[in-house]
Amino acid sequence: MPLAQHLREFRKRLTLSAIGVLVGTIFGWLLYPSVFAALQAPVLEAAERSGSDVSINFAALAAALDMQIKMSVVIGIILSAPWWLYQLWAFVAPGLKRREQRYTIGFLAASIPLFFAGVTLAWFVFPNAVEVLTDFTPEGADNILDAQVFMTFAMRLILAFGIAFVFPVIIVALSAAGIVKSRTWLKGWRWAIMIIFTFTAVATPTPDAITMILMAIPMCFLYFGAIGVASLFDRARRRKSAAVTPVE
Repeated sequence: MPLAQHLREFRKRLTLSAIGVLVGTIFGWLLYPSVFAALQAPVLEAAERSGSDVSINFAALAAALDMQIKMSVVIGIILSAPWWLYQLWAFVAPGLKRREQRYTIGFLAASIPLFFAGVTLAWFVFPNAVEVLTDFTPEGADNILDAQVFMTFAMRLILAFGIAFVFPVIIVALSAAGIVKSRTWLKGWRWAIMIIFTFTAVATPTPDAITMILMAIPMCFLYFGAIGVASLFDRARRRKSAAVTPVE
């Protein structure tokens, strides 16, 4: 494709993704009360456990409306993940060979469950993070949580882990396309592990190392699993190249 056509294709896929997120946001608006109640539950449990005032506070008149809009958009992004993940691959696919385009189903079949696996893991870890952090409130003191900060932290945590779990599929896709070889990923395994543990430490700012390790271990397994799959593509490519190379 010429550059202008690439830009038109990018605009098309971006527009379709935005429409999907918009539709998901409408459902997110309807689901907002239930999601907010679920995220607020650990705070209420912390207040009951400590006996002090631990609550979520809306500091401005329009803060509640602003929070509902933001959370609805994030919920929409999560709900529409299968759609915008497909649009991402559909933008890349025309640049691949016909044989490589057949991997579309495999890409979606792997990336969509992994995205929701990351979201689910973050969802179950979030209450533990709230419990640990609120336990640092001194006796006799109240912990009034700003709603914007609290919910932004929750939504970013959930989204970050959903996207992080899709990264191994990107590794396989790049290797399948012949852009990056599996041994290149393997050579950088030390950096990858350091980045994974740094990411989990930042995304889950709890003082206990157990939470960080529990979240980093599955990501490390996914990384090495992706390298294993990528090596199969490299091996198949080498066999094919050897088969078509004439013997002198």
